[in-house]
Amino acid sequence: MLKLLERILSVARTTQVWKSIFRHGFPSTDSNRALVMFSNVILHLHPVRVRRGALKIKFTWCLGGLTFLFFILLAISGVFLMFYYVPDTRRAYSNMKDLGTVIYFGNLFRAVHRWSAHAMVFSVWMHMTRVFMTGSYKPPREFNWVVGVILLAITLVLSWTGYLLPWDQLALWAVTVGAKMAEASPLLGSAGPFGPELGMTSSNDVAFVLLGGTVVGQSALLRFYVLHCLALPLVTALFIAVHFWRIRKDGFSGPL
Repeated sequence: MLKLLERILSVARTTQVWKSIFRHGFPSTDSNRALVMFSNVILHLHPVRVRRGALKIKFTWCLGGLTFLFFILLAISGVFLMFYYVPDTRRAYSNMKDLGTVIYFGNLFRAVHRWSAHAMVFSVWMHMTRVFMTGSYKPPREFNWVVGVILLAITLVLSWTGYLLPWDQLALWAVTVGAKMAEASPLLGSAGPFGPELGMTSSNDVAFVLLGGTVVGQSALLRFYVLHCLALPLVTALFIAVHFWRIRKDGFSGPL
């Protein structure tokens, strides 16, 4: 049986379909090893040279990789939830109840989405703490540190925008508190420092932009849905790509 599979595989490697997908053979030479590395999407994410100490679990704790894993889980489970959720104040809460009681595996996907969100927030904080404590933000990686801080902020906003979607009492008042905090922000809030001096009112400040009005209602739910399911995930994916690219160019940090 194994010989038959090996013969089928050897014949498949000679076909044009195989060659069009896998551009190079096995890494038997230094040149071919380099070609495999540069032509592979996953392998190309890693630097060409890596310090041995940078690969130790006790140094990295795989927190960056875990954060990316949780982001992938959130994207996959979120797509399944979008099939059944409607961003309408008259149906949102009942949709969430149906996911937990009526729809097959609905409760499972919601639980995976919820716990992955919690885990992503925790792992991002721990990853940033590890990078800071080990001095991995120092030159030439200071730009990537800024990208990481932006990703941390986007992760928190992603978590906050998703809070409103169940449309229960906890979600309503949590977003109300957040909107009041935005209203009191400097320069951009109507109740914040220098906001009124710059012409900010309750009908044009940052809280009004977030909610689409002065109260948490249908406009707020729709805006939070678009932000949570489309705008912020795309921005996050863009910054993750930049983050990986800078890791590739700057190299892994690690003990000498």
